[in-house]
Amino acid sequence: MKDEVQQVQLTLPATADYVDIVRLNLYGIASKMGFSYEDIEDMKVAVSEACNNSVLYAYNHEDGMVEVLFDVRPGELVITVKDNGESFESYKDDESATLHDKELGEAQIGGLGFYLMQALMDEVSVVNEAGKGTKVVLTRKLTRSEERV
Repeated sequence: MKDEVQQVQLTLPATADYVDIVRLNLYGIASKMGFSYEDIEDMKVAVSEACNNSVLYAYNHEDGMVEVLFDVRPGELVITVKDNGESFESYKDDESATLHDKELGEAQIGGLGFYLMQALMDEVSVVNEAGKGTKVVLTRKLTRSEERV
């Protein structure tokens, strides 16, 4: 693969019926990049959580769209899930938003998906903008043993 970034973009209705399409695209892209089966399964769970947040919370049961971007970069895959709905305030992009040294019961309701994404991906960021929706960026790096020569 070339050293440039290649991008695959999906724009889908924000309904649970379409999350499988995102997972199938992720599988195809990540397997071409050389990720292991286990890493791909982890990424599928994380991207499903990000999509489900848009489906469940962004549009308050109204019609809306979710945009998913797969940025194929040298040595890593960056997945961005964006919606234009209501932001979900339970997510904070700071150090206090981890479950490290906390009991599971201390997690905010609806916030467990974020902790799951953090556990399964190398980097996770969530940006909420009032009136502009939510953007979740998930990054997974290829390990040396996975990289194709």
